[in-house]
Amino acid sequence: MTETSPIAGLHAATAELDPPLAALDLPTLRANAADLVRRAAGTPIRVASKSVRCRAVLAEVLGADLTAAGGFAGVMSYSLREALWLVRHGARDVLLGYPTVDRAALAELVAGDIASRSITLMIDDAGQLDLIRAALGTDRVRPRVCLDVDASLRIGPLHLGVRRSPIRTPQQAAALADAALRRGFDVVGVMTYEAQIAGLPDSNVAVRLVKRASAAEIRKRRAQVLDAVRSVTGELEIVNSGGSGSIEVSVADPDVTEVTAGSGLYVPTLFDDYRAFTPRPALYFAMPVLRRPAADIATVFAGGYIASGPTGSSRVPKPVWPRGLKLLGAEGAGEVQTPLSGAAELRIGDRVWFRHAKAGELCERFDAVQLVDEDGSRVGVPTYRGEGVCFG
Repeated sequence: MTETSPIAGLHAATAELDPPLAALDLPTLRANAADLVRRAAGTPIRVASKSVRCRAVLAEVLGADLTAAGGFAGVMSYSLREALWLVRHGARDVLLGYPTVDRAALAELVAGDIASRSITLMIDDAGQLDLIRAALGTDRVRPRVCLDVDASLRIGPLHLGVRRSPIRTPQQAAALADAALRRGFDVVGVMTYEAQIAGLPDSNVAVRLVKRASAAEIRKRRAQVLDAVRSVTGELEIVNSGGSGSIEVSVADPDVTEVTAGSGLYVPTLFDDYRAFTPRPALYFAMPVLRRPAADIATVFAGGYIASGPTGSSRVPKPVWPRGLKLLGAEGAGEVQTPLSGAAELRIGDRVWFRHAKAGELCERFDAVQLVDEDGSRVGVPTYRGEGVCFG
């Protein structure tokens, strides 16, 4: 542990607490937020709540009313129930990042004027429109909707990117916008999330070339899609794009009105190899040493917090302090215990600090996060889990 490592401050500030625990270095979080704003160059940043999952941290970035502060504006929610919950806590600009078929939540959406004005639904299929309209049970409300347009790169039969929206061409987007208007919806935006740029580290030259080609392709196609949609709807409030790993690419397009970022606040291990920014890890978790089964091995409690995505070494938590610790290939990170090699100096009761592979998913494992400030002061705040809510 170096003198400049935030782990030193986290370790000292939480010394009287028993692990397992999660801790967030506030100065690093604030530096990461400032860097995201710098990279966005004046374009507002919508905070991806799935990558945060802690209302106190959302408030740290967006202000106490969860609305806007210092270059950040609005929330991208991953669930309609979550969006409704955030609106009850003050949020007034929530864009769903994904479609919803939650009929009970849709009925709640139109039960009050504030929620229906504050939340924008995401669509990519006319079938979603029919389900939403049936769930609402009324024709008097015009829900706000945004079109999710596929931003993957296709080279011949190759599909480079995630499998999201079936809407890809300008004609498809315009047809869906027209269908929405005819069914009594207000079409207010278009989203293009280029996951193959935002979520892919700059690991080699081939990846960088693909990302460059993808950026050029989506910029050209986005302009065509927007022209087609605007011919049906008129001007749009929202043209959303990007993620923590692709902010510069997105804001270079003058059509983009906002970018989304969330993982760049915590900076999990999947973001260590990006060239667009310097990673500053802010969120860690600590586990206690329970056993010493061999001279070079220490076993800590639990720790098997495997991140979502394709299985492999990139999805496992990484022990970062003390230095030199490694997971055992035969066991990995376990459900109730995790053995580590390189642990000759560790004793029973010592702590091992880890980083998670993804950002907000760690908060599903802990009821609270310890926020540690520059002066060493500490306050425990509840995660979504600690507030008794789970949105999937």
